[in-house]
Amino acid sequence: MITVTHRRYVPYSHAHYAGNLVDGAYSLAAFGDVATEICIRLDGDEGLFASYDDVQFKAPVRAGDVLEISGTVTKMGTRSRKIAFEVRVVCRGTSGSAAEVLAEPIVATSAVGTVVVPPKPIAAPAAAEVPPQL
Repeated sequence: MITVTHRRYVPYSHAHYAGNLVDGAYSLAAFGDVATEICIRLDGDEGLFASYDDVQFKAPVRAGDVLEISGTVTKMGTRSRKIAFEVRVVCRGTSGSAAEVLAEPIVATSAVGTVVVPPKPIAAPAAAEVPPQL
């Protein structure tokens, strides 16, 4: 269907735990940004996130990482879109300002979510031509 991918650097100001770990909500917020772009591209509206069916935190996200966040529409209803999401670490911060590009990205978070969009407006029927009154 459609896939949208964002890349994002994780600033050190987002580290919440020892070892510069970032909370899982960071990935969920990134999924929301990707979902917004998908809705705009498909429907011309930002849409609203309705639910997550499945969220899996598979590997840590750390400050200094560069993430690739993707979302792929897997099912479209009249007003709903089911999206499969994935966060991959493509660069890992090592220390201070140093980082390395990973040979193989690390899948850090995956999820399936549902967004909803407003109904499409119903087009008004064309007005019949009325001859001018003389």
